Amino acid sequence: MIEMTRRTLLTASGAAALLSMLPASAQAPAMPPARMIRTNGIRLAVYEAGSGPAVILLHGFPGLAYTWRRQIPALAGAGYRVIVPDLRGYGQSDAPAAVEAYDIAHLTADLTGLLDALGLGKAVFMGHDWGGLLAWQMALLHPKRVAGVVAVNTPFRPHWTLWLHRDLVAAARPSARNFIADPASDPIAQMRKVYSPDMYVLMFQDGKWADAAMERDPRRALRSAYRKNLMRSTEWDKLPPEVANMEYYGKPIPDRLPGQDVLTAAELDFYTMQFKRTGFTPAINWYRNISRNWKAGASLDQTIRVPSMMVSAAEDVVLRPGMTAGMEKYVPDLEQHTVADYWHWTPEEKPAELNRLTLSWLARRFPSERPGRV
Repeated sequence: MIEMTRRTLLTASGAAALLSMLPASAQAPAMPPARMIRTNGIRLAVYEAGSGPAVILLHGFPGLAYTWRRQIPALAGAGYRVIVPDLRGYGQSDAPAAVEAYDIAHLTADLTGLLDALGLGKAVFMGHDWGGLLAWQMALLHPKRVAGVVAVNTPFRPHWTLWLHRDLVAAARPSARNFIADPASDPIAQMRKVYSPDMYVLMFQDGKWADAAMERDPRRALRSAYRKNLMRSTEWDKLPPEVANMEYYGKPIPDRLPGQDVLTAAELDFYTMQFKRTGFTPAINWYRNISRNWKAGASLDQTIRVPSMMVSAAEDVVLRPGMTAGMEKYVPDLEQHTVADYWHWTPEEKPAELNRLTLSWLARRFPSERPGRV
């Protein structure tokens, strides 16, 4: 990895300049050129390719636009205009200091402003992990700007009750198998009654200890997060309580990591360089607005009224396939798929399968003039 000072990184002229400083091996597969686009009072680094119906790809935590490097050429080649931002607080995009700057009102306004800047009325929004949450919220808060939603791993659960699904609660507290989340109560307050304080979402609420722990060695923190070929989900809940309680961050990282690396060394170098620039706090601030987001949308109808596709990972132990049961109550026009033998990092673990499912759905619901192979 090339050593660079923080000042050099901060004064780089954007994502394209940063990419040019990497060795060729660290740039494969290639990303399209990036440009800085002003929206909602900030600048987003945005990668674009292709032409046709617009598809906006939204990464998760701790991801980047680079998460979608294997989807961009497939979608563009099939006749779609692919638009991929580093989201607020990530990569080369601006990272405001205030925690409140990362609430759902700001995050969705970034995207409506991006549509405006690009002269687009609406787009299909495809999101993974937190990007999936954001895609669902776009459909709730700005339905006229959303043509459709593709959620990768992230099921829709109303009123920010995702982490209160009974499958997760039962794993953490077997005595609470009949737990039912209360949509009229603050989800963070409910989570404090279920999980230990070290559960990662709760840890993120309580100071910046987790941020500092990850920033001591960003490369190691990222490598420990990006794992695949772990144990099967059926075995996961038999592990010690701290695992079922999702105590994932801020813990000592073992020398020998379980499973296999998702990222190559060069790809990990790229992620590390970006997070050394921003730190992890801006990304974690998304979690610090869950109560604020719940309160703002408490009276909002929770029906998703656009065509949607849900792609679940059979072995994801946080965003579990079982959590999609009953989704059709809130997402009437829903197509569902569960893919075997992969864990959480779907765009990077199973790019060919994800591309096949996405292109098939797009061809049927939002056909381009140049359909690709599906």
